[in-house]
Formats: sequence, structure tokens, C-alpha cells
Amino acid sequence: MNEINIVIAEDEPLLLRTLVRQVQYADSLFKVVYAAPDGESALQFLQNHQVPDILITDIHMPVLDGIGLIKAVERAYPAIKKIIISGYSEFEYAQQALKMNVIDYMLKPVKKQDLEDLLSRLKIKIVGERSAMKSMIPLSNRQYNAEEIVKSVEEFIKTNYAGEISLEEISKRFNVNAPHLSKIFLKYAGESPSRYIMTLRMNEAKHLLSLKNELTVKEIGEAVGYPDPFYFSRMFKQFTGITPTEYKSRLT
Repeated sequence: MNEINIVIAEDEPLLLRTLVRQVQYADSLFKVVYAAPDGESALQFLQNHQVPDILITDIHMPVLDGIGLIKAVERAYPAIKKIIISGYSEFEYAQQALKMNVIDYMLKPVKKQDLEDLLSRLKIKIVGERSAMKSMIPLSNRQYNAEEIVKSVEEFIKTNYAGEISLEEISKRFNVNAPHLSKIFLKYAGESPSRYIMTLRMNEAKHLLSLKNELTVKEIGEAVGYPDPFYFSRMFKQFTGITPTEYKSRLT
């Protein structure tokens, strides 16, 4: 199994060394390829070296802060999994970052177990994505069979469900007409593409609601692909039987 490469950007030297040590001790697959003292150094590394799998960045840093770094990375390297670190006083910035496809955020001081749990989830996701890419056969080489199309569509949806995504867009991308795609997806995935997208979104929404943070229902809805908070609440209740607010209150 290939290593999972990680870049860490943190301007506090002691915390930077601690994070590097914790990451590399968490799993033998993890390799910190660069420990950056600021966002600009991290960005320059990305521009001149192989793109890593994961970026862990602090919010406040000199030269280029974490928000600026995340914006640049999201624009140029959207496949990188992004994690931010912030203090309680920087929570507003963390909320901004969650809207830029940031996987999660961690509060200072970073707890070793929390970091390991988060990286473990990302490892499963990255290994799964790599396996899917290896199994994908380009359409230019031969025609996909129905089951291969569905597996590829599933991986595409898993990567893009938080953004605007439609059956028509997916159909064009995989050169399959929409009715046929719906039919084969239902056969091999066991549910329609729209239901599959909703399930991914709602499971992520439940995860965000379970975190001990101050994210509003609106912000969580936006983070999982529902910019309209009323529509998000309605879909969440349809999926779970209760509203997002009720779900969160039952966890406290």
C-alpha cells in the first residue's frame, strides 16, 4: 500500500513538531512530507512537489493564513483532504473554512486521540478512492459494463456530493443517458442515484451535528450540499424522522 502523504502548516514550532510526531505515530502509512512554518511556504511546496493526500493547517499564520491557504488549495488542488486547526476565539474562521470543502476542524490543543480518529477515517476514504481508481477502465479503451459504470458513479458521487450535482451532470460525465443510468444504478446499488446522494449528505450532516461545536443548521446544510436551510431541514426530517435541531438536542 502506498504511503498517505501529509503537509502540515503551523507557525508555532512546538505544536508543529508535536503534530508531525503524532501524525507519523498514528499509522505507518502516514508520512509528513513537509512541515511548513506558514501558509505561503506550504503553498509553494504544493506548487513544486507531488500533491499530498492531506493538508493540516492552522488558521492564523504569518505571510498567508489558513483561510487563504485553503482557498488557494481548493482552487488548484481540490482533491486534497483539508483539515484546519483553530482556537475557540477563531471559530468564525473555522465556519468559513467548512464552506470550502474542509473535511473537519480540530480545536487547540489538539488531542492525540481525536487526531488519530480523524486520520483513521481519512485513511479508509483515501484507500477506498485509490482502489476505485485502480479498478476504473477508461471509456476510450473499452466500453464499461453496467456494474462498472455504477461503481464509478458511486465513487464520483462520494467525492462530489457536497456540491451541486445532478443526474444529468453525472450522465454526461459517464456518457450514459439518464434513464438508463437510473435503471442500472437501482439494480446494482440498490437505490436511485438521488437517494444515494441524499444518504451520503444526511450521514455527513448527522456527523456534523454530533460534533461539539456551534455550527448552525444553516451552516451544516450548506456544508453537505443544501444551501436552503428550510429545504435541508425538510429533507433531514424526511430521512431521519426528526429535525436537525431535535437530532442535535438528543445528543446533548
